[in-house]
Amino acid sequence: MKNNETLITAEGLEELKNELEDLKLVKRKEISEKIKVALAFGDISENAEYDEAKNEQANVEARIAKLEQMIKSAKVIKATKQKGIVSIGSKVQIKDLEFDETMEYTIVGSAEADPFKGKISNVSPLGKALLEKKIGDIIEVASPAGDMIKYEILTV
Repeated sequence: MKNNETLITAEGLEELKNELEDLKLVKRKEISEKIKVALAFGDISENAEYDEAKNEQANVEARIAKLEQMIKSAKVIKATKQKGIVSIGSKVQIKDLEFDETMEYTIVGSAEADPFKGKISNVSPLGKALLEKKIGDIIEVASPAGDMIKYEILTV
């Protein structure tokens, strides 16, 4: 992988494009209106609404620039055809052997990782440990506290 490439699934790329479109077409207009309203209050040197709107505008423009760069450098990844082997794009069901808890994750590029949606990055400790493993393998991953957690791969 080249340093400037953004590894992403086709679904993740579509989400980025939708977010970019929303920011450009909707959010920019909303912020423009907020700035107009704030300017109507008069003196901008002590105008909190104006300052807040300008800060929001700067944040949105920064996010737009970041999204455009990510989309430009996107390399769409596909799950490998090797059945039962974990790769980027794979949906994996694992079992925490200590707590007998089952979890399901999709391994994605870091640009679209969202643990709350069950998407973990291929460069995260768990993601790295899962890559190239197969059903039945036991992996160990260091927790943030430093303890080693054992997982068994149930399905890929």
